[in-house]
Amino acid sequence: MHQHQEIEPPETLRDTIKCFWYDRRELGEEEMGFEVVPDGYAEIIFYFGSSCSVSYNGVLRPLPSPFLLGLLNKPVIFYAKSTFQVIGVRCYPWTVFDLLGLPSGKDTVYIFEHPITGLQSALAEHVDTGSMTVALDLVKQYFLEMRLRIAPDTMLFKAGVAMREANGTLPVSEVADAAHATVRTLERNFKQSSGHTVKDVSALIRFEQARNRLWLHPDINLAGLAEELGYTDQSHLSREFKRYSGTTPGAFARKAKKEKWTAAHDFVAFIQAH
Repeated sequence: MHQHQEIEPPETLRDTIKCFWYDRRELGEEEMGFEVVPDGYAEIIFYFGSSCSVSYNGVLRPLPSPFLLGLLNKPVIFYAKSTFQVIGVRCYPWTVFDLLGLPSGKDTVYIFEHPITGLQSALAEHVDTGSMTVALDLVKQYFLEMRLRIAPDTMLFKAGVAMREANGTLPVSEVADAAHATVRTLERNFKQSSGHTVKDVSALIRFEQARNRLWLHPDINLAGLAEELGYTDQSHLSREFKRYSGTTPGAFARKAKKEKWTAAHDFVAFIQAH
């Protein structure tokens, strides 16, 4: 059994948060591993039911709830069992650290101290009684209150909008123009805020687009897809795709065809099986 739900944030939060989401999986009594493939977001993850661990540099590491999943540069495997439920907050990577008031870093998984951890027990009560709407509203309200306390960085916001609208294909100089900043200023602020360069995040946004298209249309022509997404050629697409997913576009497309018959018809739930 598998349930997945996504909720658009209120208008005030749309410059910082892509969506709130809920996922429930029945995994059985044996611990199961599931893969999370990179994309262009950072995620705050609350989980309930089973314990959760991550395979990190070959070591299995137990995770508290909540934890922060930063930008990935390769797939990561999480382990859980029994009934595993998750409430996630999908953030733009150039805003998440400012939003939480945390220093940026390059670790894939962050274990962090922050007042938001105090939400865990209240959320667990609502999850236990099946009141998912109430639980999601609680998270939403928390972020609305947090958002009022921070001044938005308009430069990073404009840069982020330009990057996402162009699906990660803009050169850094054009992203800087869109943000009304010099390349040097933009790069410095972007790195301070997200822990990554504009180029790093643009590459992930573009990979995310390729991955989405292949999942939805596994028979798509790869040369045409490469051209559409601004890759130099098909081999450039294949190299970048393998770099982030660990597999070729063709192998991913075959897996997508197969999984569509066995998994829920929800792309995010399959790929981002947190």
